[in-house]
Amino acid sequence: MPQISQLAATYSSQIFWLLLIFGLVFFVVGKGMVPKVMDTVAMRDKQIADDLAAAEAARAQADAEEDSWRARENANRAEAQALVAKAKAEAAAASEKSLSAAQKRLDKKLAEAEERIAAARAEAAAEIEDVASEAAAQIVQRLAGIEVAPATARAAVKEAM
Repeated sequence: MPQISQLAATYSSQIFWLLLIFGLVFFVVGKGMVPKVMDTVAMRDKQIADDLAAAEAARAQADAEEDSWRARENANRAEAQALVAKAKAEAAAASEKSLSAAQKRLDKKLAEAEERIAAARAEAAAEIEDVASEAAAQIVQRLAGIEVAPATARAAVKEAM
């Protein structure tokens, strides 16, 4: 068979070309392209790692700033509460002072009013005494026909009251 006898002659040339193309592809792709691709991948990995490290550092800094802000906010809140408590105390003291002053004014007016009432009561009692002594004198004169002196009538009314 002639095909088998040609096999050895063509086989060696096919192997030669196979090795030559494989070697060429190996050097072009393996030595030229793959290192560039690997460098690109390594550069990407390094960039991602750097970005993650920068993000972690930024997060740590943000956490530290938030903690300091919270501390300032809590201090401001405590200060505001102290101011509110102080203002309440001052308002209570001022209110107590004004209430005390108002109570003193009311007590003074009440004392004056009681004095006026006592004076009016005494005056009314004196007037009642006068009216009662005059009425008693007139009643005695009409009933008994005796003229009674105003001083005697007044003494009798005082004794009866």
